[in-house]
Amino acid sequence: MMRGSNSDLFDPRTEMDSDSTRGGSASDGDFGFAFNDSNFSDRLLRIEIMGGSAENRADGEGCTSIIDWARHRKRRREDIKKDNNNGDLSLGAEEQILGSNQPELDDCVVGDNQDEEGEAMVEVSPSDDEAGDGNESSWSMDCSTVVRVKTLHISSPILAAKSPFFYKLFSNGMRESEQRHVTLRINASEEAALMELMNFMYSNTLTASQAPQLLDVLMAADKFEVASCMRYCSRQLRNLSMTPESALLYLELPSSVLMAEAVQPLTDAAKQYLADRYKDMTKFQEEVMALPLAGIEAILSSDDLQVASEDAVYDFVLKWARAQYPKLEERREVLGARLARYIRFPYMTCRKLKKVLTCTDFEHDAASKLVLEALFFKGEPPHRQRTLAAEESATSNRRFVERAYKYRPVKVVEFELPRQQCVVYLDLKREECANLCPSGRVYSQAFHLGGQGFFLSAHCNMDQQSSFHCFGLFLGMQEKGSVSFAVDYEFAARSKPTEEFVSKYKGNYTFTGGKAVGYRNLFAIPWTTFMAEDSLYFINGVLHLRAELTIRL
Repeated sequence: MMRGSNSDLFDPRTEMDSDSTRGGSASDGDFGFAFNDSNFSDRLLRIEIMGGSAENRADGEGCTSIIDWARHRKRRREDIKKDNNNGDLSLGAEEQILGSNQPELDDCVVGDNQDEEGEAMVEVSPSDDEAGDGNESSWSMDCSTVVRVKTLHISSPILAAKSPFFYKLFSNGMRESEQRHVTLRINASEEAALMELMNFMYSNTLTASQAPQLLDVLMAADKFEVASCMRYCSRQLRNLSMTPESALLYLELPSSVLMAEAVQPLTDAAKQYLADRYKDMTKFQEEVMALPLAGIEAILSSDDLQVASEDAVYDFVLKWARAQYPKLEERREVLGARLARYIRFPYMTCRKLKKVLTCTDFEHDAASKLVLEALFFKGEPPHRQRTLAAEESATSNRRFVERAYKYRPVKVVEFELPRQQCVVYLDLKREECANLCPSGRVYSQAFHLGGQGFFLSAHCNMDQQSSFHCFGLFLGMQEKGSVSFAVDYEFAARSKPTEEFVSKYKGNYTFTGGKAVGYRNLFAIPWTTFMAEDSLYFINGVLHLRAELTIRL
């Protein structure tokens, strides 16, 4: 029974993931000595090289960088499309094109010679992304001139073992499977890559070592379904220095290549490179705004994105989408189908979620569903939230997984009567607290009371006698100016053994814009005691803080 279309019959998958420089496993053997040798071959492969008005050289030929490769490939696609639009695309019924992704060998052209040594012709279509209109052949009459012919002695068992394409060709029960001579028709731009690929199927290695040439071979390996060569090219490309241009190119390869399991490690590495490079988007604002959709998706999928809050992620996505897709219908499609999944709405503030409901960039029903899901998550108890996040951490959809925000998320309960009051909950992980020493601080997201914005800040600072480090908690008001605001406040923390909130500090303060008030040593203990393994204040590795604010009458 034959394996899947992206697998070798002798699939060296396990060995391919090793650090070895060869393309296959030891069990595959090195049959390089048999390449194009009549003594070890049972068939003759005739390769007809087709010329045309589009540039004939391979994408990687003469290219010195990945940027050159991408430019040449784009230009060649445009030339082919132009030729398709201008030329006579009709071919006789006897000249059927064999699609490279799912070759239907019943449609192959068999030569007129009816004896046993007759010749089977397989005409391979260009890659999907180079094709013109989907319902027409991508070969124009001007492109159908054979400019060169190469002949190779081949071993059908070796090729069939490496490639489902050749397996079908040699074993489909049709007359061409009995032919000793097979004709393969390709575009001139694919010649060098195909010869490298043919040699690989014998020797499990390539002479190509630069990114442009490896990409050409990768495309050929995808077309002829040589999964082991795709893995080899993928690994070689991963070992080369990554740049923003190369990473984006790897993510924008034709869909048939991207879907291949063999290329997944390369695309994963490209996504990780972009996520690491642009994790602090504020440092590369212009550069990030110019990135294509694939690059934006890679960045937004990261848990380590260094942003102030998820509100900032939402604002950035809208800004980018409006700049890249000025037409509302296109923008709605991209946001709804591609980008919304990367915005972690459950970690947005309720004030921002209200704006999502009235944002015309999203379909109203979709926006309502996203906001409702976020609110349900916020209403779940902490243990349930952790369970939901853990369940999604192993999937590509990570909407319940919290990022490493610069401003930590808070939960807020607001009261209007008998007095305006809010209760704010801030959770800090043990490692976050450990990173504060010796003089760090972490801020909460903003919350509002009486129309004014406030925030909490946790510090590692010296006690008033400057004798040891300790944990401090402070309350600040955002707005600067002459506004005066009188507030009663109370700080509390969950404490063992009861794990209930215990009040630690009460006070009152008349705020003016930009001021902060709090307690330098909230727990009245040294930092080392606070962070000790037997600390009373870390419950399952989390410090639970609560602040109650009430407007003074």
